[in-house]
Amino acid sequence: MSATSSNESQIPVTVLTGYLGSGKTTLLNRILTGNHGKRYAVIVNEFGEIGIDNDLLVESDEEIFEMNNGCICCTVRGDLIRTVENLMKRKGSFDAILVETTGVADPAPVAQTFFMDEDVRQAAKLDAVVAVVDAKHLPQRLEDTEEAADQIAFADVILLNKTDLVSAEELQSVEAAIRAINPYAVVHKTERCSIDLSKVLDRGSFDLDRILSLDPHFLEEEEDHVCGPDCDHDHHHHGHDHHHHDHDHDHHHHHDEDPHGVKSIALRAGELDPQKFFPWIQQTTQLQGPNILRLKGILAFAGDDERYVVQGVHMIIEGDHQRPWKDGEKRESRLVFIGRNLPVDMLEAHFAACAA
Repeated sequence: MSATSSNESQIPVTVLTGYLGSGKTTLLNRILTGNHGKRYAVIVNEFGEIGIDNDLLVESDEEIFEMNNGCICCTVRGDLIRTVENLMKRKGSFDAILVETTGVADPAPVAQTFFMDEDVRQAAKLDAVVAVVDAKHLPQRLEDTEEAADQIAFADVILLNKTDLVSAEELQSVEAAIRAINPYAVVHKTERCSIDLSKVLDRGSFDLDRILSLDPHFLEEEEDHVCGPDCDHDHHHHGHDHHHHDHDHDHHHHHDEDPHGVKSIALRAGELDPQKFFPWIQQTTQLQGPNILRLKGILAFAGDDERYVVQGVHMIIEGDHQRPWKDGEKRESRLVFIGRNLPVDMLEAHFAACAA
């Protein structure tokens, strides 16, 4: 795990997942042909699938097609790293990159590419994983496959699409299923993927602060109340007594499990000792890697004036200093794991032991 500082010149990359038929292609077409005034580079597996009208193409070399709205589209031929490197030869001609993972593909290897390859990491940084899910077919998909649950667990942003095809009750139960798997993702309900692209692209450091300030249980109790960092859960100062419907709040405070075995664990501590934390996280990701779908955190190291941000996919983890701690900002460390069969008690104990 190397500590690079994230620099402004890195281009944000969004990884797009979703089953065939969920509406991903509609979203890609919106980007490539829409009148949004931004220049995106879209990397797809099969260019033909998108079915772009030739009148919209301005020019193309064999691999990269330029659209008349300033966006460009290119096809993965061979491997992703080479495609990204080809794209980078045009660096400066686009603001963000979107990588589409085809069909059922596990987004992990795609996300990992942006951590692993040195040249790619210099040029681009993983910004967010976006999943498009079909409101009507998701319940069936969740029954049939583990991959559907994984895609949701993996995502930072979820487009719950085709909401016009389901009843209000169905929509509510689909949302509950998504929340159970991943309480941390931002969910947008859409029809035909109609959404302001800024909500999907270039989210900025995985919306880490937002993700880490959430307590899943409060989401269940008060749907519209997304807690910010100033929300003091521990003392239940919400004007009325929460204890009667508290479902043993303190005991479950840290983790939630859904029927697919996907569990999210949120850990908190004060300032950490980097000499303890780095060896531990390294070892944990090596041992638990296959079970860890996503890992993200904001850390306060003793004697360090800057917030340290980590994110990981399975066994691969990277981190860098993000920005100085602000005056009056509470210097605490927060780490979230989303995965299967995670040893909760052990993770809690070891994380606590990293304290400075």
